[in-house]
Amino acid sequence: MALARERTDARVPPAARAPLRALVVWIPWVPIAVATLAFAAGLSVPPAWRYVPLVASVVAFGLPHGAVDWAALPRAAAGRLTTRWLAVVGAVYLVAGGAYAAAWFLAPLAAAAAFLALTWFHWGQGELHPLREVLDADHLDTRPRRALTLAVRGALPMGVPLVAFPGRYRAVLGSFVAPFGGSVPAWPFEADARLAVGAALAGLTLLALAVGYRAAGDRRAWAVDAGETGLLWTYFLVVPPVFAVGLYFCCWHAPRHVARVLALDDRAVDALERGRLAPALGRFAREAALPTLVALVGCGALWWAAPAPEPTLAGATGVYLVAVAVLTLPHVVVVTWLDRFAGYW
Repeated sequence: MALARERTDARVPPAARAPLRALVVWIPWVPIAVATLAFAAGLSVPPAWRYVPLVASVVAFGLPHGAVDWAALPRAAAGRLTTRWLAVVGAVYLVAGGAYAAAWFLAPLAAAAAFLALTWFHWGQGELHPLREVLDADHLDTRPRRALTLAVRGALPMGVPLVAFPGRYRAVLGSFVAPFGGSVPAWPFEADARLAVGAALAGLTLLALAVGYRAAGDRRAWAVDAGETGLLWTYFLVVPPVFAVGLYFCCWHAPRHVARVLALDDRAVDALERGRLAPALGRFAREAALPTLVALVGCGALWWAAPAPEPTLAGATGVYLVAVAVLTLPHVVVVTWLDRFAGYW
């Protein structure tokens, strides 16, 4: 039986936007800009330290940001928690997550490639809501322009490190598949392939920004979009991939999704409209705590079940990222549903 859309107003109330800008602007911009400047100036960190942001993501927005899907989808669909929609979220995680977990054991390289493509899509789609609903980017008012922005923003963390750091990129990808008996081919990391990827991403970026500029009624919002795009290009070109992706996950992608989740919770919105971000974040933390703990237990189970886990920091991080991948597929289903309710597609 089809599930009818029951709620159509997904916009952020104007009075709630000011406190949400901390999550959409300052928490993302400041650490990314500081890291960009530091590494461009020659900063080098020991290999083990590169994993610090990924380790922090267990509690610092990263893993918890999707842990409230159980509440976000019912609130978007029905305006409140309902048994029907809670069951839908449970079924999505059980079926999609279970099937994808099995894929890592059966075809690890294909599963890793699917994870890169899935993350490209998801990290791109995660930019639409903050740009549209918090920063008022009116040039994203059509589906083609939203699709272009999605493609560019998702490509930056997935594609630019491949161009700039092919050896490290391949090593990280190898840490995904090695515990499950897979290996990574060399050809995607050769110079010709990287040149083609870099040229395609640069062309796509210029196209998206040019189309957006022509359509923008508010050029200030377009300038924010362009500035963020330029910052992220530079960031992923100069910051080592493991550190770059981990910091981006914690400080850019996840807080922006948390802002979206808060805007769906009436009690959180009440606090935000009074200019109080802390109580709203407190509600998020309480609702995310138990699912995050369950996800960590799942990480341990995946380590135990993997055929050949490597007992090193890189190996443990690889298995953690596989667990994140397994959770990402149902999370993307939920977020895509939210996008449908918001009228993006």
